[in-house]
Amino acid sequence: MSRLLIFGLGYTAVRIAARLRSAGWRVDATGSAGNIVFEDAGTVLAEATHVLSSVPPGGDVDPVLDRYGGALGGKWLGYLSSTGVYGDAGGAWIDESAPLNGRRGGRITAELAWQALGARAFRLPGIYGPGRSALDRVLEGKAHRVDLPGQIFSRVHVDDIASGVIAGLGAPPGVYNLADDRPASQNTVIETACALLGVAPPSFVALESLSVASRAFYGENRRVANGKAKRLLGWRPAYPDFAAGLGALIPPASPASASTPPAAASSDQR
Repeated sequence: MSRLLIFGLGYTAVRIAARLRSAGWRVDATGSAGNIVFEDAGTVLAEATHVLSSVPPGGDVDPVLDRYGGALGGKWLGYLSSTGVYGDAGGAWIDESAPLNGRRGGRITAELAWQALGARAFRLPGIYGPGRSALDRVLEGKAHRVDLPGQIFSRVHVDDIASGVIAGLGAPPGVYNLADDRPASQNTVIETACALLGVAPPSFVALESLSVASRAFYGENRRVANGKAKRLLGWRPAYPDFAAGLGALIPPASPASASTPPAAASSDQR
């Protein structure tokens, strides 16, 4: 039996674990939703055939590699990274060959260390899905539009990450962008969510009114290409754009499910 150890059973890894368990895998995991304690994972690690880490670095230290790096040899390795390693691209399309200019050097260092061990590094853009999407922000009154023309970025539905990682179980080591096909501005996504819910879009706010972290987020502008994952993994996103992904999150019984996104939503995505 194939046995996967997941370090960090978070929002995305939960979906991966569920799919593999339904396929007959044994899956153990650390984290608040997991079944083992991080400090006691050594025994399970020794028996695991596959290891996946979704644990971000703490500063310049990857806690998984720091504690267990010497015991990872001979196993399939996967690492959930971020397209933030690319940094700002001025709105241009970038693929896995782009230089790493991200503002979080610890993430870059950690990913490169996993690559050196032969891992498949899955670079993820903005993740959305059930309970974590523009729909939820609109319903909670936390959505806003930013007066920042030309800003654009990529997204991916959490279930498409799961299918991409599972497709990577038979793939060679390397880096794979798992992003959907249609980057877009955050404003367009919020407007589409409002149309699906049948409410008016929120007002625009100035970039200067946002927190430091939010301003840094909006300071990065890029379109992430997914062609390598399609070619080498045979992966195709079930939700190729944010409109399809958000539409699938509307309960079928809701009247809003019949709403049509505005024409503006047919432009671009993150």
